[in-house]
Amino acid sequence: MNIRFISDLHLGHENLAKGLRGFNSSIEHDDYIIQCWNDIVTNEKDITYILGDITMEKSSYYYLLDRMNGVKHVILGNHDRRQDVQELLKYVDTVSGMINYKKEFILTHCPIHPKEFEYRYKYNIHGHVHANSIDDSRYINVCCEVVDYKPKTLDELF
Repeated sequence: MNIRFISDLHLGHENLAKGLRGFNSSIEHDDYIIQCWNDIVTNEKDITYILGDITMEKSSYYYLLDRMNGVKHVILGNHDRRQDVQELLKYVDTVSGMINYKKEFILTHCPIHPKEFEYRYKYNIHGHVHANSIDDSRYINVCCEVVDYKPKTLDELF
């Protein structure tokens, strides 16, 4: 069993797929993400943390999560609406706001305030900023375009 991390899938988001990410359509974009995911998440017991922004405020694309292998835990992002959580839970195992992970990590969608590192965490695995990573080794950006659309293990991130 492996544990992996990724964020900002933005399934069904035509403008992001074509503009920022260079795909011909959101369908091509979504199929590519699903293929990359399933190429490496091959064990149904593998766990993937999705750190926010499953879609762009639309629950109508959640069904695509059923095409992705393994156990899925979601940390809500700024484009994941709370009124859609019940629908999201049909396709993922858990939904959270943020998670303390292995004592030294905090899993969030948005990067945490730098003061949090002074007394609590060593690293922040996050999304939200897309390709605009923070120049600080304590922040680990797992946005799709940064991790080549493939969920990454801790070993792959360090």
